[in-house]
Amino acid sequence: MPADDPAYRDTRSDWVRLRTLGALRWLAIAGQIVALLLADRFVGLRLDLGPCFIVVGASVIANLVTAFIYPRNKRLSEAEALSMLLFDLSQLALLLYLTGGINNPFALLILAPVTISATALQPRTTLFLGAVAMIFTTVLAAAHVPLVLDDGQPLELPGLFATGFWLSILIGIGFLGFYAHRVATEIHTMGDALLATQMALAREQKLTDLGGVVAAAAHELGTPLATIKLVSTEMLDDLANLPALREDAELIRDQADRCRDILRSMGRAGKDDMLLRHAPLETVVREAADPHLDRGKTVEFRIAANGGTAQPVILRRPEIIHGLRNLVQNAVDFARARVWIDIAWTDRHITLRIIDDGPGFPAHMFGRIGDPFVRARRAADEKPQRPGYEGMGLGLFIAKTLLERSGAMISFDNGADPFLLEVEQPARTGAIVEVIWPRAAIAAPQGGPLGENPAF
Repeated sequence: MPADDPAYRDTRSDWVRLRTLGALRWLAIAGQIVALLLADRFVGLRLDLGPCFIVVGASVIANLVTAFIYPRNKRLSEAEALSMLLFDLSQLALLLYLTGGINNPFALLILAPVTISATALQPRTTLFLGAVAMIFTTVLAAAHVPLVLDDGQPLELPGLFATGFWLSILIGIGFLGFYAHRVATEIHTMGDALLATQMALAREQKLTDLGGVVAAAAHELGTPLATIKLVSTEMLDDLANLPALREDAELIRDQADRCRDILRSMGRAGKDDMLLRHAPLETVVREAADPHLDRGKTVEFRIAANGGTAQPVILRRPEIIHGLRNLVQNAVDFARARVWIDIAWTDRHITLRIIDDGPGFPAHMFGRIGDPFVRARRAADEKPQRPGYEGMGLGLFIAKTLLERSGAMISFDNGADPFLLEVEQPARTGAIVEVIWPRAAIAAPQGGPLGENPAF
């Protein structure tokens, strides 16, 4: 998988735009100015506004300089984003130092840069910024310019409350940073996996459309080619005494045969053949499994009609084919020697089970099967169960997402009995994936076998 594949990227720092952090900084500047003026004019606090506005002005200058030097749509690197957040954290800490330290209720805003970092930057960057924020908070608790009321009385929290407030900020930095990072990671991982799903579905849709184009071309060109061959064959009889012209007629006939063979090799003939859009259930399942039938494992199909109903003809939808193909691939990858594909149906449901004789799903992963995740790296001496494969859970996630989109319900299980010895276990001891559709969800509509050519 290429390193720049979005589903395999391990950094999100270049998703942060300078304009976003700049807008947040302007919002912080406006809030700081309003808070300073309200505290001085209406709350009755004696503030040294000169140094305070110098600190706010430094933030204004920094924002103007970055806006002038860099384009508005610039995306920040990890180091650039860290430097901006570190500047904001330092500016806020210095302003809090001038306005009472942690006695200032706005000291809680020191959590903001750490939370932003947790949602957008790497964990090591967030850990560094969080450590700096904790150091600043501790320094502010010990040293700061006290808040003074108009009557000259200092405004200080009682020692117990000050200690509790300091401790709550430290805990908030750690908890909110960790929580925001986990939530953001889940969101980004799910977004990447959904992107991979859309790409897989688009690729399968293009293959299906290409098959339709080839089939339509084969049908439409069949009659002209047959006419050319018929006429050239009749010309051969009339040109028996003209060897040069007879050779040309033979060449025309041979090339017509060649065109027919090329079209047949590219796809099955048919005018928008409904077999390209509808097919018997077994045919669709075999088509999905076809790429994995010759990989050294035995794939056995078992068909059972419950209720005596005829085998249903279903929609040959790309999401069904690609989803089943991923499930079969997973079974073949982990199977020791054999994979079973059971196909059953009733007048209300269609059921498909894919079973292998491999080790089965790990017990500790049952709660996460079908979710995208990054598998931890193995030790160098650990032999992989799946050679050449570093799993991210994307295969099962894509299969589950696509099949659920088609109306299916999917369940995962293991066939092994933990209370039996290995020699007593039945053959089907590996992973079991069951897919159940309401028959109406994927049943093909009634109609003739041919349709009008679509406009491609």
